[in-house]
Parts: sequence; structure tokens; C-alpha cells
Amino acid sequence: MERLPKKERAGFILKPESPEIAPIFEDVKKKFENAGIEVVLWAESAKMIQKDGIDFDRLCEISDFLVSLGGDGTILSLVRRSYGKNRPVVGINAGNLGFLADITLKEVDNFLLQLKKDEYRIDERMMIEGFIQKSDGKREEFYALNDVVITREVVSKMVNIDAFINDEWFNTYRGDGLIISTPTGSTAYNLASGGPIIYPLTKAFIMTPISPHSLTQRPLVVPVDFGIGLSSNKSRLLAIIDGQDTYPIEKGDILRIQGAKIGAKLLHRKERNYFSVLREKLSWGEDSK
Repeated sequence: MERLPKKERAGFILKPESPEIAPIFEDVKKKFENAGIEVVLWAESAKMIQKDGIDFDRLCEISDFLVSLGGDGTILSLVRRSYGKNRPVVGINAGNLGFLADITLKEVDNFLLQLKKDEYRIDERMMIEGFIQKSDGKREEFYALNDVVITREVVSKMVNIDAFINDEWFNTYRGDGLIISTPTGSTAYNLASGGPIIYPLTKAFIMTPISPHSLTQRPLVVPVDFGIGLSSNKSRLLAIIDGQDTYPIEKGDILRIQGAKIGAKLLHRKERNYFSVLREKLSWGEDSK
């Protein structure tokens, strides 16, 4: 089981455009310092709450682990930004319990106590590595932890998405779009669109059509070592990465997706149970009580 070489300094990233988080950060910072862990703040977050901070690359270089203070959206952004930095990320939720940012403010003291005792675990989650091959030869590269959503640019129009696995055409999706999800993202847009929930340490893609115009179009689970290609000769499409970054896909462009060479490292409480989170978030079993 992977362990942190040191636990002396934590690099913090705060929920963007949320200056009201300042007193929460100060309270959490004090708890980390009382536990003997120095806190450093990313420059963009620091500017938001009128504090001093450092640039992101330097933050990753000097921090033993990274802390997202916000919600699941904040941790998604942090994981993508820190890809390749080899720094585990822990999510402290400043609101409701999240699937990723699963340590509540009330649990911070106990988490720090467990961290000092090496009572934690580091999970490696599969990530998506993708690029858009433009018709002029240029490439736009990206990474995703949750999903890549391919959808229409004009709300009133149906999209036609030609899908290839290992460069062999296998389907044309007609409807509102297509979700390519990781197991971590299976509880996000994929779930809302009727896709399956997959245990997050599994390594596979989930291809879920959005409002398909045929009842025969069903979610498909594909092994991670397969390559997926998507294109359209009829529609201008949009690729939305983790619900945050948007890339246009012109006619003639090809979106290529594969499993990233390294995964995201998420730091959790040792006793954190994924199925307990599912039960709480999705209200499973409540009617049977």
C-alpha cells in the first residue's frame, strides 16, 4: 500500500469564485498547522481571498500532498491540473458530502490524527487521456477524471456520432450526444443518463448515449486498453471535459480517447467505504426501513 514519504506540507486549492470560503480556509489551515503540517496556498486561490500564494508548479514541487477545499468540481479541476505531478490529492468538502471530496469539515481533526498515524489509503483512479485530431493536422490534448461528453452545439439539432473501437467502426449514435465515462465518473452524468455504476477502482470505459433516438442504443462497457475514436461528418460537436472545459469538434476532426498512462491518486480516510457513500448520496434502502 502506497505511503506518503513525508506529511510536512500541504498545498491548498480553494473553490474558485468563492471568496466566502475564506473563514473556512482559515479554520482548516489552523487545524493543519496544529497537527504540524505547513499550509501553502495556490496564487489564484490566494488572490481570491486577498492572501499570499505561489504558482501552481512550485506548489506541487514543495508540497507532500494537495488539498482541494470545495466540492467535487474543485477536486476534478485540481486532479487535471496536477496530472503528472505525482502528488496525492485529498478533498475536503465545504458543503454537502461528495463522491470525491468526501472529508467533511467536522472530520478534519480526526483525518489529520489518522494521517499522522499512517491510517489512510491512497487509491489510484483511472483517468482518460484524449486529443482532438484537427483536420489541419493540429492536436488539442486533454485529461479527464470523470468523463468526456460529446454533445450538440445547437440545442434543436440531433447529433450523429460515428464511433470506432481500435479504429474499427462499430456504431453511429443518433440523439443528444454520448458520454465516455470512467468508473469514477459513473455516478455523475453517466448515472443521470441511465448508465451503470461501476466500482471506481475498476479500469474500463462506459459509453452511454444521451437521449438516443433508438431504443437499441444501450450503455456499453469497454476495457481500458481499447482505443475509442469519435467523429461526425454531419454535425459540429462539442467535447466537454469533466463538465468544465469545452472543445469544439469540427466536421472532419477526430476525437481519440484512451486510458491515461498514470492514474489520479486520491487520498482517503482508511475506513472510507465507497458503498456507504453510495447509500447516503443515492438514498438507497430508505424505503425498506
